[in-house]
Amino acid sequence: MGSADVSIGFVSTYPPTVCGLATYTESLLGAIARDRGNRSGLGVVDVGHGKRGVDARRGVHRLLGGDGRSLHRAAQVLNTYDTVSIQHEFGIFPGPDGEDVLELMGALTVPTAVTFHTVLDDPTPHQRAIIDQLALEADRLVVMSTTGATRLASGYGIDPDRIDVVAHGANSLLGGPSLASGDRRLVLTWGLIGPGKGLDSAIQAFGELLDLEPAPRYLIAGATHPHVRESSGESYRRSLGALAHGLGLDHVVEFDGRYFDRVSLARLVRSADVVMLPYSSTEQVTSGVLAEAIAAGKPVVATRFPHAVELLTGGAGLTAPQGDAHALAEALRLVLTDHEARARMGREARRLAASWFWPTIGRRFTGMMSEMAAAGGRVGVRADSRPELFRAVG
Repeated sequence: MGSADVSIGFVSTYPPTVCGLATYTESLLGAIARDRGNRSGLGVVDVGHGKRGVDARRGVHRLLGGDGRSLHRAAQVLNTYDTVSIQHEFGIFPGPDGEDVLELMGALTVPTAVTFHTVLDDPTPHQRAIIDQLALEADRLVVMSTTGATRLASGYGIDPDRIDVVAHGANSLLGGPSLASGDRRLVLTWGLIGPGKGLDSAIQAFGELLDLEPAPRYLIAGATHPHVRESSGESYRRSLGALAHGLGLDHVVEFDGRYFDRVSLARLVRSADVVMLPYSSTEQVTSGVLAEAIAAGKPVVATRFPHAVELLTGGAGLTAPQGDAHALAEALRLVLTDHEARARMGREARRLAASWFWPTIGRRFTGMMSEMAAAGGRVGVRADSRPELFRAVG
């Protein structure tokens, strides 16, 4: 079987669900389909929380939480493919910590790869048990950073030979020339807006840069995260606006809550001088926004979440401690005022991301799945031999 012939059933959230996992899977599947010239042999079991039914024309099927018949049907669909790719993130699947993913895994009979979008450094015992069990039952484990691979190997005792590092892809449109213009430098943060993004610290950092002439612009682009909007509406966004106003930053901080399609987002990112990622998390081993910023050749100022430390240490940007507005301000000041440093970071970013665009990532992923299919069927324990932890909780 050639790599272009292997069929792949993906398990993930999927548009119109709005989240990074859905966007990633749509982009990866789309890259593979474009390389083949069609979507034949590619399908999705959508574990999102929407109410959309089966869309047979696009090969999209729904897995309904808590519905054993739906899970059985999903497994039947997936077992018609040569291989299965499960995109894993805690909270995506039903059950405590999303443990129902194990029931789905136990019903699969074809070679299966699990992509970990999060690899916790300090998981709860239940979270650790889920990862351990997925690692036992999967044929391949996939992460998008060296940090993620190291954590799986050293923290979870997984054989490094079973782990593939496949970088997060980036839109090819980001690879065009910079569109930055004007006297005022544009600093950009984009993505779904919520408290974990550290935007309070970012705005406070700009409060220390009021002496710069001309004043930079800080654009926060993207809609409020659906879960945040459901629980508290737009109160968080309004609090950010009030913070900026209180610091005298009305002429600096801007908000754009529109939805950006891939073309308009690529144009926006290419228009920035600097990308800022002030995330609060210390656990993030994968950031699609970071990958896209680097692919666009933009200097990045970020907090020290693991993926940023890994990718920026070589010179593509600067990092600062989480929640440290002063350190963020100092990093921004250097990048905004030192043209040579900014250009040097941009060159390093483009060098780093040369092989990250989706066509390349799609072909690499397909090759990995083809090799897995050629190697044979499922390995590891079956569902009926799982530890008591899951029988008791489930």
